[in-house]
Amino acid sequence: MRVLIAPDKFKGSLTAEEAAAAMAQGVLSVYPDADVTRVPVADGGEGTLEAALAAGAQERTARVRGPLGREVTAVWALDGTTAVLETARSSGLMLVEPSVQTSLAASSFGSGQLITAALDAGAQEIILGIGGSAMTDGGSGALTALGLRILDAAGEPVPPGGAGLAVAAAVDASGLDPRVKDTRIRIAADVTNPLTGHNGAAHVFGGQKGADSSARLLLDEALGNWARLLKEATGVDVDVPGAGAAGGFPSAFLAFTEARIEPGFELIADLVGLAPALERADLVLSGEGSIDEQSRYGKAPLEVARTAAEKGIPVVLVAGAITLGPKVLAEYGVEAAVSLLDLAQGPEDAMARAEFYVARATQAALEGA
Repeated sequence: MRVLIAPDKFKGSLTAEEAAAAMAQGVLSVYPDADVTRVPVADGGEGTLEAALAAGAQERTARVRGPLGREVTAVWALDGTTAVLETARSSGLMLVEPSVQTSLAASSFGSGQLITAALDAGAQEIILGIGGSAMTDGGSGALTALGLRILDAAGEPVPPGGAGLAVAAAVDASGLDPRVKDTRIRIAADVTNPLTGHNGAAHVFGGQKGADSSARLLLDEALGNWARLLKEATGVDVDVPGAGAAGGFPSAFLAFTEARIEPGFELIADLVGLAPALERADLVLSGEGSIDEQSRYGKAPLEVARTAAEKGIPVVLVAGAITLGPKVLAEYGVEAAVSLLDLAQGPEDAMARAEFYVARATQAALEGA
C-alpha cells in the first residue's frame, strides 16, 4: 500500500513535519510493509515556511526590525530562485504583547527587509505567507523598507504603524527598489476581507492584535486614507477582497508591484509537490490541531481530502479536536477521522503528549476504517 501523509501543523504542539512523522509510526504499526511518503502542507499562514523547508528548501536567516522596532532574527527559505517568507517571523503577533498601543504602532518594516534579503540572494519569485501578523499598517512598513517614502502634509515621514497612515498626505515611490516590480510576488491568503469597512482589516482582525473599539475605528480610517493615497499615486483600487488579510498587508503590494493574492493551500500545495505525490497514493492521511467549521474555508486538511477524493483516493483524518460531523467530513471524501481527545485524558494531556497520541489516533483510525 502506498500511503501519502500530508498534515498541517498541530498548533502549540507539533510542526507539520513532526505530525507527519508521528502519523507514519501509526501507519506502519498497522501496515508494516506500506510505502509511506510524507509531504507536510500548510494553508499559507504560519507553517508555510516549515512546509517549504520540509520540501527541501534551504534555511536562511536575516536580522530585521520586529513589529515595534526591536531587532529580531527571522528565518526564511530559498529553493533555487524561489523565496518563501512568513510575515509572522518578522512582524508577527508572537513578537509582541498585544495592547492598544501595539495595535496602533506595529509595523511590517521587517517583512520588507526580509524581501530585500531574498532579492539580494537572487530570488525571482517570492511566496509570502501572511498569517499571524501584529500590524494593521496596510503593508506600508514593508514598502518603506523597500524605499517608498510616506509623507505627512509638512513633507515629513509619517510614524511607523497603522496609526501613522491617518496623517499620510503623499507617497514618493522614486526610491522604491526597482527589483520588486520585476519579481513574481505571490501572497498566500484565504480570507476575502476587504481593506476597510465593517468587514475590513481593522474591524475584523484588530481585536486579536490588541485594538479596542476606538483603535479599530482609527485604524480603519487610517487604512481608508492609505487606500485613497495609493489610488491617487498608482490608479490602483486596493480595497478589494483579500486585501484585508494581515492588517491590509497586500494593499501596498497590489499598488506598487505585480503581486497577486492566491488561495493559500493551492499555492503551498504547488510549492511542496502535492499533486505528483497524490498520483502515487492508494491512501491519504491529513490533519491538524483542530478540524472545525473554519476548516471548510480553505484549511489544509479538508483541501487535501477534497483533492484526494476527486482522484478517488480514500482519506483518513487525525486531529487534536474534531467538531465537524461524519456527514460533513464525508462530503470531502473522509472515510475515517479520529481526534486526539478521543484517546487522551484531556486537552492538556493531548498537547503534552501530542506525538504519542497522533501515532495512536492514526492506528485507531486505520484499524476502524
